[in-house]
Amino acid sequence: MPRTSATAAANAPASFEQAMQELEQLVAQMEAGELPLEASVAAYKHGSELVKFCAAQLDKVDSQVKVLEGEMLKPFSADPGTGEDD
Repeated sequence: MPRTSATAAANAPASFEQAMQELEQLVAQMEAGELPLEASVAAYKHGSELVKFCAAQLDKVDSQVKVLEGEMLKPFSADPGTGEDD
């Protein structure tokens, strides 16, 4: 089984943006009906792996933002005069 994880690591996209681009291409091909059945199943599987990769990247970035904000994420206020510093 280690071979599977090595293969998955070798096929991992270089970046979030690359994964999203691949997903867009897969979806376009599948929606257009350009792929035979077996290729569609393989594309769906690959797309699922890309979605997992993207979700992991987003989780990682979310964690980094929380650390940078000191776990004190504040809701956005459109009116800067409504602060509670009175």
